[in-house]
Amino acid sequence: MSSSYDVIVIGLGGMGSAAAYRLAGRGVRVLGLERFTPGHNRGSSHGGSRVTRQAYFEDPAYVPLLLRAAELWEQIERDSGRSVVTYTGGVMIGSPDSRTVAGSRVSAEQWGLEHEMLDAAEIRARFPTLRPADDEVALYEAMAGFVRPEASVLAHLQLAGQAGAELHFEETVAEWTADPSGEGVRVTTDHDSYTADRLVICPGAWAPKLLADLGIEFEIERQVMYWFGPDGGTAPFLPNVHPIYIWELDAGAQFYGFPAIDGPDGGAKIAMFRGGQICTPETIDRDVRDAEVEAIRGYMRPRIPTLPGRLLHAATCMYTNTADEHFVIAPHPAHRQVTVACGFSGHGFKFVPVVGEILADLATEGATAHPIGLFDPARKALT
Repeated sequence: MSSSYDVIVIGLGGMGSAAAYRLAGRGVRVLGLERFTPGHNRGSSHGGSRVTRQAYFEDPAYVPLLLRAAELWEQIERDSGRSVVTYTGGVMIGSPDSRTVAGSRVSAEQWGLEHEMLDAAEIRARFPTLRPADDEVALYEAMAGFVRPEASVLAHLQLAGQAGAELHFEETVAEWTADPSGEGVRVTTDHDSYTADRLVICPGAWAPKLLADLGIEFEIERQVMYWFGPDGGTAPFLPNVHPIYIWELDAGAQFYGFPAIDGPDGGAKIAMFRGGQICTPETIDRDVRDAEVEAIRGYMRPRIPTLPGRLLHAATCMYTNTADEHFVIAPHPAHRQVTVACGFSGHGFKFVPVVGEILADLATEGATAHPIGLFDPARKALT
C-alpha cells in the first residue's frame, strides 16, 4: 500500500496538470496519476495550438473566467520560463446575426471588452488572405490568439513537481471509490492502490468510464487538425500580421484557424469546430482520409484562397461534449470529497489555469469565489 495523500488528481492533461500545480502550491500533499507520458498526444491536449479569446460567443458568463485566465497565463510563463500564450488578435466572421458574430458582440459589450466591428471590405483590407462574402462581417478583438497546449501541460507539471507534487505517468486508473461518510477515497491503478482525503477527476475523453455514476451522457467526438503550406509561402500568415479566426457558415458550421506559428515549414493550421465522428478513446480512427482533406479544402478555397495548398500533415484529437456544450466543474453530487472537471466540449483549453485554481478551491475549501454556476452537473440541460 502506498502512502496516503491529501488529494489525488486523476488525469494530468490540461486541467489535471493545472489542478496538481495549484494544489501543491498551497502546501497540499498531491499525487497525480496519468495513463500516458507527460504532454502526450492521445487525448485532447495536443496539436500545437488552441484558440484563446475573450469576447465569448458561447455565453457571457465565461468572460470573468477568461479575464482571470489571462492573468494566470502570464504567471505560468513567468514562473516556468516557457512560452505558452501569444496574442495575435482574432476575427469572428459570419453573418451579422450568426452566433459567432452576434454572440461575441454581446459578450464584448456586456463586459466592456475592447473590440471592433468590421465589414467585408474592412476585413479584406486589414487581412488580405481572408475573402469574406459581401454580406459577412467580423468582430475583431486584440486579446485573442493562441495557447500552446503541450507547453501548457509541461509548464504546469514542471511547477507542480517543483511545489512538491508526486506525479506518476504510464499508470492507468482502474477504479476509484469514495467512503460513504464523505471522508476519504481509494484509487486503484494497474500498479498500486492509493488513499487520500480528497479526489479530483479530470478524465478528458475517459469521462464515460471514470464518471459513469455522474448521470451525464458524454459524447466523444473525433476531430481532425490540418496543417497546410500556403501557396506563395507563409509570410502573409505570420503571427505579427495574421489573426486567429473562427468562421461561421450559412448552415451554422464553423471552421477555425491560426497563423503560421512554427516557421516556414510548419504551415498554418485549420480545423472544423465540431461535427466529427462519434468514437471512444479505444475506437478513434487516427488515420485521416483523402476525402476529409478535400472537404476542408472545399471550405477554405473561396474564403482563404492561398491556404489550401500542400497538406503538410494532419492529426486527430477528441472532444468530450455535453448536451449543451457547457463544462462540468463541481463537487460530485454523490460524493462531497470528489471534485470533477469534464465535458469541455472543444472550447475548454483557454481556461486551463483558472480551472486549476477553481479545482484547488473546491478540493480544499469545498467552494470557490469564481462564477461556476453554469457548470453544475444538475443543470436542466443535462437532466
